[in-house]
Amino acid sequence: MAQPFVVRHTGAIEADDFERTCMKEEETSVLHNGPVWKKLGPGLITGAADDDPSGIATYSQVGAGFGYSMLWTTFLTFPLMVGIQIVSARIGRVTGNGLAANIREHYSPWVLHGLVCLLVIANTINIAADIGAMAAALKLLIGGPAHLYGVAFAVVSLVLQVFIPFPRYASILKLLTLSLFAYVATVFAVEVPWGDVFRSIIIPSISFETDYVVAVVAVFGTTISPYLFFWQASQEVEEQRASKGEKPLKDAPEQARDHLQRIKVDTYIGMGFSNLIAFFIMLTAAVTLHQHGVKDIQTSAQAAEALRPIAGEYAFLLFSAGIVGTGLLAVPVLAGSAAYAVAESFRWRIGLGRKLLEATGFYMILIAATLLGVMLNFTSIDPIKALFWSAVINGVIAVPIMAIMMSMAAKPEIMGKFIVTSRLQILGWLATAVMALAVIMMAVASFA
Repeated sequence: MAQPFVVRHTGAIEADDFERTCMKEEETSVLHNGPVWKKLGPGLITGAADDDPSGIATYSQVGAGFGYSMLWTTFLTFPLMVGIQIVSARIGRVTGNGLAANIREHYSPWVLHGLVCLLVIANTINIAADIGAMAAALKLLIGGPAHLYGVAFAVVSLVLQVFIPFPRYASILKLLTLSLFAYVATVFAVEVPWGDVFRSIIIPSISFETDYVVAVVAVFGTTISPYLFFWQASQEVEEQRASKGEKPLKDAPEQARDHLQRIKVDTYIGMGFSNLIAFFIMLTAAVTLHQHGVKDIQTSAQAAEALRPIAGEYAFLLFSAGIVGTGLLAVPVLAGSAAYAVAESFRWRIGLGRKLLEATGFYMILIAATLLGVMLNFTSIDPIKALFWSAVINGVIAVPIMAIMMSMAAKPEIMGKFIVTSRLQILGWLATAVMALAVIMMAVASFA
């Protein structure tokens, strides 16, 4: 396995030069060849899906508990997310296979099946938490039975994934990303002391108290999650297969110029969007709940309800509607990434671009993960504890998956001439090291 911050083998310089040459030939082709919105896809959807109802709960907890002192974390997670997500996207586009398929080809079966099993468990628990949060938010908005709403959300999600053709479905997911602007609007519905906010960002009040450290780890564990790696890599493969005449870049290097630049722009915008929304959710909770002494928030729906008497009906409505919208985006991503991982592990036919009978195993995993998530909401399992363990599993498996990704991305036998550049290697390994440190800190804090 490759080690961080090492000088690459002979040939890396040629790869860097090749890529720079590609970029110079048409540096702004992505931005000038048609509307930017049409060029955005896997990166934008992946970034937006990161702000799922479970993530909203985490950011609300952090903002309510620590006020402005945690806002700096979103500026640190942004470049780390960009680095590791670009690596995952490039692996998918260059090889024409998702992460699980590449791990299957180059690593032992026990590594593959162990990681995939933990990913499916974590994703299913996360689906349960997201569906529960969506149902609770809709109940707050219109009243009625939350369990029934949960079932309805699951059915809508499955119908979209199973029966809507992929190009149209991808467009629906892109439109759902706009629901996250509800959290930007929420901030401007309340009075914000921007001077204090900017001071806290420039000169953050960092603490080494256990609660503060755990909160920082929670933010990193929420923003850098394994399901995002699998999803973006697989979506690059889907888009390549759905586009006439396009091939994996290893087989069609002449197509690299446009796609490498598109991946870069798409991922920068998607991860920037993700961290921007996380910032505004934290800020909303800080300026309303924290400032009024409400510091113990457990769920996103509870955060929305707590906003009503403090920030008013408009802020409450926006926050609640945002939970529903981002949940409709995140649940398909969680279920889909689990299905891609399992199906690729067993060499099943995969893809949202295929019909149900053409990729039965793939769709059965997707359906099972979603339905199991719904069923967990009908049990006596504590959703808060379940979500905690989901975060723990995600954090633990993220580190080896990221290390494997970085190793694969630097191997010519996998990536051909498109091995990642030195700068991207450093950024990706830095993200891996930070996540490893976060897991260690979480373990120390748990046993302290």
